[in-house]
Amino acid sequence: MAHETQTLLDGLVFPEGPRWRDGKLWFSDMHAHRVMTVDLAGRAETIVEVPGQPSGLGWLPDGRLLVVSMIDRRLLRLDAAGLTAVADLSGIATFHCNDMVVDRAGRAYVGNFGFDFLAEAPYVAARMALVMPDGTTRVAADDLGFPNGTVITPDGTTLIVGESFAARLTAFDIQPDGSLARRRVWAQLDGVVPDGICLDAEGAVWVASPLSSEVVLVREGGEIARRIRVATNAYACMLGGPDRRTLFIATAATHEPAAARAQRGGRIETVQVDVPGAGWP
Repeated sequence: MAHETQTLLDGLVFPEGPRWRDGKLWFSDMHAHRVMTVDLAGRAETIVEVPGQPSGLGWLPDGRLLVVSMIDRRLLRLDAAGLTAVADLSGIATFHCNDMVVDRAGRAYVGNFGFDFLAEAPYVAARMALVMPDGTTRVAADDLGFPNGTVITPDGTTLIVGESFAARLTAFDIQPDGSLARRRVWAQLDGVVPDGICLDAEGAVWVASPLSSEVVLVREGGEIARRIRVATNAYACMLGGPDRRTLFIATAATHEPAAARAQRGGRIETVQVDVPGAGWP
């Protein structure tokens, strides 16, 4: 199958966590320890260095950037003076933290690996953390199979998370206090391992699937409406651009840190789609 995408930016180490804001794509070049932006002309800029390895990104209502610091399991905030710790998640996360979604109120839902899968450690189910704007932290959900990409619907009532090691998208109702309730399988996936995800205006979810080198459009119940192949591995995706009909795809040949740093084969690729993005992120 011919590849439909175009390369917007290459030479990256390992791009993850793409977000569209203020006319630019924001993302973490994870194994290069930096948060970056790129505009539609391909002009890139480093926003901040994150020694603990950045992953999920989001914003508070006042516009300040939140960054997941993976290895030290912290949520950071970018202030005028630099990065400030918002919350220590080591009491909830049993291994590295990863992706995150921040809702309209500034509440952050942060996933984690659960266990060191690169070292082939025994499987441990993960707990998702909820961090309030004041830094108060509690468990939002437990018994998750590597909670990864996460979205919130435009009305703010439903959270959907990709469980990479369970090959499914799982939905929760968001309660007024941010708690998650009524857990249910939104889509069981066949041959697709969900990593980063994003939501469109028709309620379907774009899912980056690194092991099958594609991004797929999934409807509730599991129907796959479209597949977009990439040349290497697709780790995350985001709908953006002026009309939110540009699908940005973060790709790389490997997620192994040393190999990714040696190869610098990470890319931001793009393709146009029919239905615009919606919700958060």
